[in-house]
Amino acid sequence: MSSKKRLVGVVPLGEVPEIALKVIAAHISGYFNLSVQILPPLEHPEYALDERRFQYNAGIILKAFESMRFKDYDKVIGVLNPDLFIPIFTHVFGEAKQGGKFALVSLFRLGKNPDGSSSPSSLIFERAAKVALHELGHLFNLLHCREKRCLMHFSGDIQDLDETPIYLCRYCSTFLKDRLLRLNLISSKERFR
Repeated sequence: MSSKKRLVGVVPLGEVPEIALKVIAAHISGYFNLSVQILPPLEHPEYALDERRFQYNAGIILKAFESMRFKDYDKVIGVLNPDLFIPIFTHVFGEAKQGGKFALVSLFRLGKNPDGSSSPSSLIFERAAKVALHELGHLFNLLHCREKRCLMHFSGDIQDLDETPIYLCRYCSTFLKDRLLRLNLISSKERFR
């Protein structure tokens, strides 16, 4: 077992507001008690554009991530501006391979309220942090939770996302702590929200 604490990497894909990256990193550190590093930007994922939908295929981007070298990181979250989809949904706020290494967070739909009005920056960043923590939960093998007052509850639209808390229910919190202990990412004395 290595004594070196592994990191979660947060990487922008194309131009992304630096404050969004810092807020996501701070929430991962603060809520899950993990070491986080913001990585240098990668190219905008033009290869994943679906010209019929004018959206970017999240699955294609995640597949491309798998061929990249991120050897010093246990988990990597890509943050990007374009609208994401997977074939079974019209859009997704984020996407992750269950139990995998890579996840995505799209900022595209986070700037509008349910009534179509613009959201303040603070709310956009709170939404981005929720999406990032939710997708990171999937990377640590948490499934969608039936408990509405849990970060791992499925959010299909912006109203769902706003109603979702930024914390885990007792069950998901216990599962995550056990998972992080098994992976030696936290000590048994460490706590997270």
